[in-house]
Amino acid sequence: MSTPIRPAAVLAALVVTAAAGPMAHAAHAPAAGKPAAKQCFWARSVNGFNAVDEHTVNIRVGVRDVYQMELMGSCPEIRWTERIALVSRGSSWICTGLDAEVIAPSSIGPQRCPVTTLRKLTPAEVAALPAKQKP
Repeated sequence: MSTPIRPAAVLAALVVTAAAGPMAHAAHAPAAGKPAAKQCFWARSVNGFNAVDEHTVNIRVGVRDVYQMELMGSCPEIRWTERIALVSRGSSWICTGLDAEVIAPSSIGPQRCPVTTLRKLTPAEVAALPAKQKP
């Protein structure tokens, strides 16, 4: 014998399903009053960069946020180029260095520079950056 489905049960299932979408992105946004475990951003949100050296790049995300990326190896063209591409791997979110790759143009074609570490700089660290290192 089958059990009839009650409208209240269907409504509850729909509410849980609808809430799952926003909850899936909750890992990317910190809870109020708690420090963020991961500080993620979309690659399309990057609007500036400046190379510190062949291994380190500072990027501006949005208006205030500055992240520092350490590259896997030497990326010599990064210091001389006026544009780069930041490619996210796996999804459109960049949360760790392994999620991103920097592509810099060079005279022999695009130079792919995998990112190993990524960290968001504090406002004090951003203020302390020399002008040449600010994105």
